[in-house]
Amino acid sequence: MDGVTLTPLKQITGPKGDVFHAMKASDDDFFGFGEAYFSTVNRNEIKGWKKHTEMILNVVVIIGEVEFVIYNDDSFFSVKLSKNNYQRLTVKPDLWVAFRGIDSENMLLNIANIEHNHQESLNIEIREIAYIWSSND
Repeated sequence: MDGVTLTPLKQITGPKGDVFHAMKASDDDFFGFGEAYFSTVNRNEIKGWKKHTEMILNVVVIIGEVEFVIYNDDSFFSVKLSKNNYQRLTVKPDLWVAFRGIDSENMLLNIANIEHNHQESLNIEIREIAYIWSSND
């Protein structure tokens, strides 16, 4: 889908703990830094739909598994991210985004290009975009 990129990320395992890369200034999808924040989503709960008009999302799932759905007014893009599918999801402005927790504990990191400003985004109820969420495996 135009405006959506998946970037495989490096994991380095070590005897005392692991390192999970998220983003570097030299990455193709780095468009500046505004803020970074963590968000949790409970199992089978859905957050969305949200459309940013300026913010570029760079999302990495650090705990659990999260299903993301992006909608562009005529098609859907869906991906489940986790430690086993460790990638960065980049979503450019003007796309609807929703996400659902798969595991009992789920946490993501968003590295945004601008600071949060509630005036640059739109929110609608999940039922307003007809999408059938897959069942949890």
